[in-house]
This record gives sequence, structure tokens and C-alpha cells, in this order.
Amino acid sequence: MNQSAENQPQAGAQPQVGLAQSSPTVGTFRERDGALEWSGRQETLRIEPWGPDAVRVRARLGGPILEGLPGALLDMAPATESSVKIGDGEGQLTVGALTVEVSAEGLIRFLRTDDGREVLAEERAHFWWPGSRLYTAVGNGHHRLEQRFAAYDDEKLYGLGQHQHGRLDQKGLVLDLVQRNAEVGIPVLSSSRGYTLLWNNPAIGRVELAHNGTRWVADSARQIDYWITAGTPADGQRRYSAVTGRTPMLPQWAAGFWQCKLRYRTQDELLAVAREYKRRGLPISAIVCDFFHWTHLGEWKFDPAEWPDPAAMVRELAELGIKLVVSVWPSVSPLSENHPVMEQRGYFIGTQYGPMAHADWPDKQVASTVQVAFYDATNPEAREFVWSRVKENYLEPYGITAFWLDACEPELKPGFQENLRYWAGPGLEVGNSYPAENSRTFYEGLRAEGEEVVTLNRSAWAGSQRYGAALWSGDIGTDFPTLRRQIAAGLNTALSGIPWWNTDIGGFHGGDPDDPAYREVMVRWFQFGALSPLMRLHGFRDPGMPLGPEMTGGPNEVWSYGEEAGAILERYLRLRERLTPYVLEVMREAHEEGLPVMRPLFLEFPEDQTAWAVDDAYLFGRDLLVAPVLTAGASARTVHLPAGATWTDAWTGETYEGGAAVTVDAPLERIPLFLRDGAQLPIAS
Repeated sequence: MNQSAENQPQAGAQPQVGLAQSSPTVGTFRERDGALEWSGRQETLRIEPWGPDAVRVRARLGGPILEGLPGALLDMAPATESSVKIGDGEGQLTVGALTVEVSAEGLIRFLRTDDGREVLAEERAHFWWPGSRLYTAVGNGHHRLEQRFAAYDDEKLYGLGQHQHGRLDQKGLVLDLVQRNAEVGIPVLSSSRGYTLLWNNPAIGRVELAHNGTRWVADSARQIDYWITAGTPADGQRRYSAVTGRTPMLPQWAAGFWQCKLRYRTQDELLAVAREYKRRGLPISAIVCDFFHWTHLGEWKFDPAEWPDPAAMVRELAELGIKLVVSVWPSVSPLSENHPVMEQRGYFIGTQYGPMAHADWPDKQVASTVQVAFYDATNPEAREFVWSRVKENYLEPYGITAFWLDACEPELKPGFQENLRYWAGPGLEVGNSYPAENSRTFYEGLRAEGEEVVTLNRSAWAGSQRYGAALWSGDIGTDFPTLRRQIAAGLNTALSGIPWWNTDIGGFHGGDPDDPAYREVMVRWFQFGALSPLMRLHGFRDPGMPLGPEMTGGPNEVWSYGEEAGAILERYLRLRERLTPYVLEVMREAHEEGLPVMRPLFLEFPEDQTAWAVDDAYLFGRDLLVAPVLTAGASARTVHLPAGATWTDAWTGETYEGGAAVTVDAPLERIPLFLRDGAQLPIAS
């Protein structure tokens, strides 16, 4: 690591500052272990190299920078060349393509090294008070933290996890940083100005992407902490995944079709569906055993009354080439055999005031709901205990290695984070990290057994991808407007570092398989699902039953939707099967380079300005452009083909030059697909 000799605290003449400020500050600079530090008015600011073209910024009021706080960054930063210069009332740190300037008053500007262009800069809230960083004490050394940056009229902003607002460009929005069903807060942002920023803080809060400024807020935390890199969105994905951890390689079975519904109530019912897929000669890779298969919630084992011989079931499924995926919830009923020992050992999420955190939930052998607790996934001992039960009841006797981690926000009712107490800290400070820590339970357990890892999660946080966590878009609606919103949700998830993503094909809440209008929704959604990173059919179909251990929904297999629709669904099952080698090739890129599977057009074509606004189509890997049909009754589709490539209609063979919109036929049986620059994929076979 290279540093300039000009790295000592400066004395003597002080730089001039504006008297418009309240008590203007001239801080002190120093170089420390390759980092640039500024201190003034009891605040310490530390900026250090954190991988190529990237820095980590931390700031704290009232003491030195704290190490070891919860966050998403890996413990060790990738080695990189850098230089520090101090002088003339300014400090400067250069790391490859990114240069950071700090003024005498502690204001930060991020610049492109090659041409000095500003990519992002702090901005004061007001010329008098406060400045760009605000610390409002909330007690016990914690503060409500605010970090302010300038706004730019031409800026477009992407990422921030998975949301149901339907917007790809999120400029102008205010988003809560919190975990809820179908709303997943992952605080990483990609900008059209050429930077990617991670708010490295699992605190509950929000981000405001206003036209008069950007503000990140943590409701209660101990210090500001963020990471930023310069470059295109693709560069940002590579750099971000290198410092938060890349996803494992997806196992081949997971690239195929997953069959699921709410829910198969018995072993016989599940096996009958698996056998029927094989009888019909239809591709299927996985089938899911959903909730209430257990004896009691939080015992993490099969109820022998409904699942009398899991070993025989798993054995038969294996002979059919089908992987069994089992639902595991983080909640524990007071009727569970594990509840007393977990409570005594302090393995549950606690509260600041009152009893343990609870939610009302049905359980077996009781007429009403019970108050279920939640294991504390931030506690290493609690993770080890839960895995020991899962291992003893699923892995060791039956060889089950694939798990569906439902309700992992966690699904508390009411969700007052202020009152929660985790092993890792107060709820307001660490609450967003829970789903990542929950997936870590299974990652570390499976890895210790030498197994591959795929978990299906309803929530995630920054870094979840390194634990083999796939995310799905939660309990959503079953209509065309909801389907359309999933495109933006999936693309923003992809730009949040989560390459394994899917929806409940057909949506979750309802949908009548006998309704012609819903059959059209299902066909169009199934086509989209076949060209999603993971392909999984799920939902609570009509007629449904009330919530409880006996509940189930209507049929949800490909033959459930009538002869015409069923034939189209079968066609796309076979398309997915033919594309499996390509899917795995793209998954290899995610594993090795950190590039997403589902890509906004601008990720591959950043010079095409129109591509930055396309929110209804995407690239599946490098070579395949997917344009789902998102409106009822449509028989044609207009799509922008990015400039800089030649595009071939995968169904007709017609070729188009990029840089313009084209309208193509899209009858019910066809989703428009385009191949890039002569790529060969087995689509129309």
C-alpha cells in the first residue's frame, strides 16, 4: 500500500471557513494505517481503502471509531493500492478510479480519479446547523444518525432490495429500511452517476431519495458506516459482491422446476403429485413440503400422523429425480418440546420491556392460537441449537438438505422493533440483519456436513447471498398489475447483490384455476417464471381454507388449468429444461464474478440512455432479452432493443439492429425473446 509522505497532522496557519456556520470547525487530518482520518468537534471520521476503486467511510461522535459492530462487509478488505495526501486544509485518499476529498470542515466529496468529475458529495442540511452528518442522542451511546448527500437532477437510482411499488428507478421515493413480508430492505444503491453505495448498517431506518437531497437515516446506532465504489453498475456488482461475499454455485437440481402449493397435507398427497408429473413425462426438479407438516411449530420434524414414512418418501422422490424441500420456520410454539430449554438458555428474541417477543399463530392439538416465540438468529449458540434439531430430524435420518425459510423477517406481530432485544444488540440497531443470520444457520450447518446449500427465503439483507440464500417476492397478489411490479422488484433485487430470486408463479393470494381470466394470468406468469433465476410454482389457490393446521388451497399443478393453458405451461417446462445448461452458465458468472442472473438492460448497455428507463423487460444473463407480456388480452408486445448489439427474434429468426423499439407478435403461447449478436440457445426447438 502506497502513501504520500505528506501525512502528518498540520499545524500553523488555519484554513479559512465561512462564518455563516454555527461554530465553524477546522478539523485535524492524519494518516493512519493507510486510512485518512479527520477529527473535529468531538467527531472522528475515518476513510479507508476497501477493495479496488472503493472506500469504507465511518464516522462517530464522542470517541474513536468502533470495530466489530454488526454489518454486511466481510472482515477483511481486498488488498488494493492507495495513496493519502494531506495539506492546504484538505485531505485526499485515492483508490484506483475513486478519489475522496475531505475539506477542513470535514465535508466529503467523491470524484472520478481520471477526470475529477464529482460522482457524489455530502451536503449540509442548512448553512447554520446541522451539517451533513447529524447525531441525535437516544441514550446509552446510541444516536439517531443522519447522513446527507447532494441530489442531482439527472440521477437515476436502483437497488435497495425488493419492494412492491413497481418502480425501477427509485429517485423521488422514501423507503423504510425494515423487513416485512414482500418488502425486503437491502441498503445498497446503484447510481447512473457511476457509483454503488452500501449503507453498512442493519439498523431500522429509512432512505430518502428526494430531489432536494438524499438522506440515509438509522433510528438508533453507534456510528455511521458506509462503503462506496466508482464505476458502472456492472463494476459495482463485482466490487460489492467481493466485499460482502459471493453466492455459492447453484446446484444443478435447483436450476430446474420447483412444484409447490399451499399446501400438500400428507405424504400420500405429495407423492401423488410427484408421480403424476413423472407419469405425464413432465420435467420437475423439486417439490416442496410446506408448513404445518410438523408435530408442533418449533419442533422441526414430521408429524407421523400425516407423514408416516419420510424415508420412503425421500427415497422414492430421489428415484424419480426430485429433490424434497422442507419448510422451516424460526418460530417456536409453547407446546414445542424445544421451548423450555430454549427459553432457559436465552435463545429467543427478547424485549426491552415485558415478556419475550411473540406472535399469535395456530398450532396442532389446540383450538385457538398460541403465543409463539422466535429463536434469536443473531446468537451463535441459538443458531447451533436450531441446526442441531434440523440435522437430527431432517438431514441425518432422511438426507434432506434443502430448506424453505419462511416468515424470516421475522414475522412478529406487532412489529415494534424499538422493544426488541437481540443477542447482537437492540432491535433498532441490528434488526434488519435477522434474515441473513437465519440463512447463516443453515449455511454453516450444511457446509459443516459437506453439503451444497440452497435455502428459499422470504426476506434477506446485505450479504445474504454468501449464505446460499434465494429470495422470493413474498405473499403477493394474483393479477396482471402485480405481475408487472415483479419485474422491477426482481431487477432491483438483482442490483442488491441477490442473484437467486423468484416469485410465486401465479402470485400467492388466491386465483381460481377454473377462471379463464386467471388462467391467462397464470400462463403469462409461468412464461416469466420459466425465464426467472429460479422457477417455482406456488400459491394459495381458490378455494382456500381458514388459517390452521388443516388448511390447504385449491389445486396448483400444471394440469390444473385446463387443456389449453396446461399445454402452454408444459411447453415452458420443457423450455426451462432445454435452457438448464445456459442457466447454470449464468449462475457460474454470479458465483465467480458477482454479476446478477436477471439484469436490467443498462447493466450490459450503459451507453444506451433509453435502456436506463426500461422497467418491463430484462436480460437473462448476457445473451437473452426477455419481454414478458404484462397486460390482459395482449397479442403483441413493444420492446426496446438496446443499441450496440444485433437482436434476433428467438421464435421467428427475424433480426433487428439495436437502438430502437420493435413490436412483435405475442399470442398467448409466446413470450417475446431476443438473442444477442447471434447467440444460439435452444428456444424454438
